[in-house]
Amino acid sequence: MKAVWWVVLFASGVLSEPRCRCLHGDSCWPTEDDFAQLQSQISQPLIHPVPPESACYPESNSSGNCTDVQTNTFTGTWRSDQAGAMQATNFETFISSNGTIEACYLNTALGFPCEQGSIPTIGVDARTVKDVQAAVKFAADRDLRLVVHNTGHDYLGRSAARGGFMLWTHRMKNITASPSFVPEGAPENETYYALTLEAGVQWHEAYDAAHVNGRLIVGGIAPGGSVGAAGGWIQGGGHGIFSPQHGLGVDNVVELTIVTASGEHLKANSYLNSDLFWAVRGGGGGTYGVVTSVTYRTHDISPFTATLVLCSPSSSAVRKDILTEYLKLWPGLSDAGWGAYLGMSTAANFSVTFVAPNVSLADTNATLAPFLDAVRTAQEDAVIQIIPFDDFQTFYQAFFGTPDTEDGLNTELVTRLIPRETFVDDPEHLIDVMMSLDPLLLFHVAGGKVSQIDPDSAGVNPAWRNATALMYSAAFWPEGVTVDEYRVIQQKLKDNLAVLESLAPGGGTYLNEASMYEPNPQHTFFGDHYERLKVIKDTYDPTGLFIVASGVGSEDWDSSLNCMLT
Repeated sequence: MKAVWWVVLFASGVLSEPRCRCLHGDSCWPTEDDFAQLQSQISQPLIHPVPPESACYPESNSSGNCTDVQTNTFTGTWRSDQAGAMQATNFETFISSNGTIEACYLNTALGFPCEQGSIPTIGVDARTVKDVQAAVKFAADRDLRLVVHNTGHDYLGRSAARGGFMLWTHRMKNITASPSFVPEGAPENETYYALTLEAGVQWHEAYDAAHVNGRLIVGGIAPGGSVGAAGGWIQGGGHGIFSPQHGLGVDNVVELTIVTASGEHLKANSYLNSDLFWAVRGGGGGTYGVVTSVTYRTHDISPFTATLVLCSPSSSAVRKDILTEYLKLWPGLSDAGWGAYLGMSTAANFSVTFVAPNVSLADTNATLAPFLDAVRTAQEDAVIQIIPFDDFQTFYQAFFGTPDTEDGLNTELVTRLIPRETFVDDPEHLIDVMMSLDPLLLFHVAGGKVSQIDPDSAGVNPAWRNATALMYSAAFWPEGVTVDEYRVIQQKLKDNLAVLESLAPGGGTYLNEASMYEPNPQHTFFGDHYERLKVIKDTYDPTGLFIVASGVGSEDWDSSLNCMLT
């Protein structure tokens, strides 16, 4: 009887081995003949990504140029052109279970060998939809750990995975302007002046295209514009300084195309595959398929006034006075659709960039007067510039056109969306939290139009609709730290996360700029949309080909995301 019981358990799968991905180095890994067959189906040679720093290690047999790496390693646009690079270099590394770190460091004097870390060893340089389909089918047929990689801007490490197979979408660069775009299946009178961006288009390229066509497109704002415009940015929600005027990125998408796990190339909008359209707009990158293009509505160009404030408060008391005046403004400015970026650090630096849509220079000055007076009182020679602009492109080039030189660092974030009521009901606690965090960033990329849109119109976290700002803190550390030193950094991030949580207990945050230490990521990243997102995920990806850190469905897998939980 006992023997029969064991047979029944085995036959039912209770004692069967868990399903695990096939990784590089495993006996199931595709053979050279398998890869040769794949090569015959794609338009470009297979790529063999390596950490870009490997060019500085002669023993690595790299064909790269070490001088080029040393010159450009902190520039986001350069890093995005390297298939083996992540914008935050800690996500190129791999920490094993015994505590050793496998990495490739720019500083060769540290004496560590150059190793592959978490960068996949082989992949497809996709230039066409057929390339994407071939790569997806290849990975699905062999149960590989598929990694969708575009520019490497990812604070959860979702576009790298040790032993994985990379699908690099960065070279899909087509842009099409359509003055009378009609989504498939929509009434003929539903038209948009739209830009369709392929998967690899970056924001600096999208902004150039919008400018040529005399239009404004809502997009990410970062020096150099290296963030992808049709990849993870939009799939996580997408914010920018003009979001309070025109909505989040997901609120401006009218259609998209996507290759799903079955290899189908689907078009999705409000009329066609509407469930998928809803989910992809905020339900997380690398989760429902490979987005091959996004069509955005664009907007008429309108004038606005930008204000730049730079100062160095002489004491914490002075800093508190400035913050007090600043926070008094925000409920009203948020309602009026203003956007802003604020930054502070213990080096006594304080900076703010405001954007006031359709507001004159004189009205801007009058509105900001109490805050600007507080800044002038704190520091007579503080920099205060109030500049009218006729169009976005001129502003962007003036404030953000210089290539970013702060990528290529070890970086992790902790963030929270800050509800409007926190500014109104508990400003003192808000100020205390802001002054306790170093560094501190407060991005006013919500409120206004973002708050006026139905929370259920897209899969993005509903917490966005009640927020007026996204608050950040971060940790940076040098190359070569030990695991024990890294654990101290992690603990500090966790402590800061708890401080942020105190501002909005049970609240949410922005999936694309978030912490890896969230105790309940399903709620914090997706809110009450999670169950619906999971149903759609299981519909279009029933075998779990697309699994990423803290993504929808990731709870069904172990911590490595390589083996499915039984």
